Amino acid sequence: MNIVVLAGGTSTERAISIVSGTEICKALRSKGERAVLVDIFCGIPSVDQENAFPEKYDVADAAAYMKSFDDKIESMKKERRSFFGPNVLEICRMADIVFLGLHGSNGEDGRVQAAFDLMGIRYTGTGYLSSAMAMDKGITKQMFLMNGVPVPKGCSMLLEKRENDLRKLGLWFPVVVKTCCGGSSVGVYMVHDQEEYEKALDAAFSYEGEVVVEQYIDGREFSVAVVDGKAYPVIEIQPLSGFYDYTNKYKPGSTIETCPANIPAELTKKMQEIAEAGARALHMEAYCRLDFIMRDNGDVFCLEANTLPGMTPTSLIPQEAAVLGMTFPDLCEELIRVSMKKYGNCSEQPEALAAEGVRT
Repeated sequence: MNIVVLAGGTSTERAISIVSGTEICKALRSKGERAVLVDIFCGIPSVDQENAFPEKYDVADAAAYMKSFDDKIESMKKERRSFFGPNVLEICRMADIVFLGLHGSNGEDGRVQAAFDLMGIRYTGTGYLSSAMAMDKGITKQMFLMNGVPVPKGCSMLLEKRENDLRKLGLWFPVVVKTCCGGSSVGVYMVHDQEEYEKALDAAFSYEGEVVVEQYIDGREFSVAVVDGKAYPVIEIQPLSGFYDYTNKYKPGSTIETCPANIPAELTKKMQEIAEAGARALHMEAYCRLDFIMRDNGDVFCLEANTLPGMTPTSLIPQEAAVLGMTFPDLCEELIRVSMKKYGNCSEQPEALAAEGVRT
């Protein structure tokens, strides 16, 4: 297949997205796919109409080109009116499918998905509506509550309706303050007293105009991928210090990840069922990952859903897939296969699609 792996962008998770995109592209290349790595915001210099998806391709060079723009992103945002970089839409239209390696805003929030739907560009992952709902933690919480998915007690708060008195929110210390639409735990704060609470609100509101305040749950952290409606094995996440913040997610050796999680079979089944219910509540297609916390008594709470979770060989979903006997390249092709189901008669295996010369 001719595949564009779309990564980079302008969000606070740009660096992680480039890592995911690079690994996805390498994996697909190792399976014989004609994948190319493209920065959605910075684009590529040109498109060779006759050889846009070459047999020989240097993924590392493409990643280095993307990283060369890192220090220029903010100035480019001020100068540009269009989010899509040079030649991005042109090469995406030429692809059999676009593998979305994007993270954060303008990637996971449904905007790119909606644009691609209008342009007839096929892409991996869920559609624009479920992407938008999952990106907004306040809306996610409402959808979970309406569908019986257990969540921590809490509420969303607009900047103009900021409330410094936790008692008026029906909450008490400790609490968690987090941006409504952030990712990778950027803008997430553990709060133990009034001073920390007000500082956390200041910091969270510096990212965006809406935040979520939740009751802190003391327990073990887990994650469950849901692929094609079915839960994968449960993985436990044990940060060596603090909680599962940005540093613990991406700094090697800072977190112990155990898959399958060392919990009783009935709790595994319970968490997997809740994960599947959470995916249904947000109308997820193709794949997603849901994060949980569990008290010592077995009470399980769903924290959020990730529509385009990290995709390196050591990321959480690949670790879960490995328990099922699936290699990272196999997983990347599986995510393409299940994503194609959005397009009706295009749900065949990638090999079959390539053999038939499928194009958008």
